[in-house]
Amino acid sequence: MARLSSARRRTAPGRAGLSPARRVAAFTLAEVLAALLFMAIVVPVAIEGLHIASLAGAVAERKGEAARVAQRLLNESLVTTNWNQSIQSGSVIEGQRKFDWTLHNDPWTQDPNQAAMRQLSVDVTFTAQNRAYTVSMSTLVNGSQQ
Repeated sequence: MARLSSARRRTAPGRAGLSPARRVAAFTLAEVLAALLFMAIVVPVAIEGLHIASLAGAVAERKGEAARVAQRLLNESLVTTNWNQSIQSGSVIEGQRKFDWTLHNDPWTQDPNQAAMRQLSVDVTFTAQNRAYTVSMSTLVNGSQQ
């Protein structure tokens, strides 16, 4: 009779026939709720991280394209010598993207003894994910050799 009563004590009511190892292999409600809370915190942070990485990639790609546009505009302005006007502006379409640009011809103020030197600058503006960005590029030109 002592053996039978100890067997009854080991099994819980309603769980007859389950081994003790089988009974402890489940998650409690508190553990499930803690995991859900952890996921509710981590998932939005991970999504925001992916959004920032996507924006950084798009900006880097367009900055490279804008730098090529700026370099081409500076080279064309130097070759055609139309840089002697004070300000010029326009837009360029590269592929499917539009780049607005402004060309400035300013005096070079770094060396007061060089009155003939001019600073030719171009600002190329582009958008990436509904934000405006600008790439600037400059070079020096000899104003006496127009």
